[in-house]
Amino acid sequence: MALSRLTATRHRLEAAKARTDMREWQVQRRERTRQLIELGGLVVKAGLVELADDDRATLYGAFLTVAAKLRGEEREQALVLWKRKGKRAFELETDIMPERSREQQAKAI
Repeated sequence: MALSRLTATRHRLEAAKARTDMREWQVQRRERTRQLIELGGLVVKAGLVELADDDRATLYGAFLTVAAKLRGEEREQALVLWKRKGKRAFELETDIMPERSREQQAKAI
């Protein structure tokens, strides 16, 4: 009886360790998955999926065009311009979101 309890306890501890023991490849895979999800969210947020009628070839072609521009002589100008536009869009979204939640709360009342 005591031996079976000890064995069960050992198995529980090993199972708990296995759940929390994150191997390096698992951590890297999860980080990569998170990055891909975030990038996909930006594609959706920019409206590209809807504007391209969810056509993967069109989206890929657009990304290839952007990549070609970044390989060209206008790289620095494009990066500065796009970064500025992106920051403004994030700031506008941050400013608008509290207003939306207030409107939604008012509608709920």
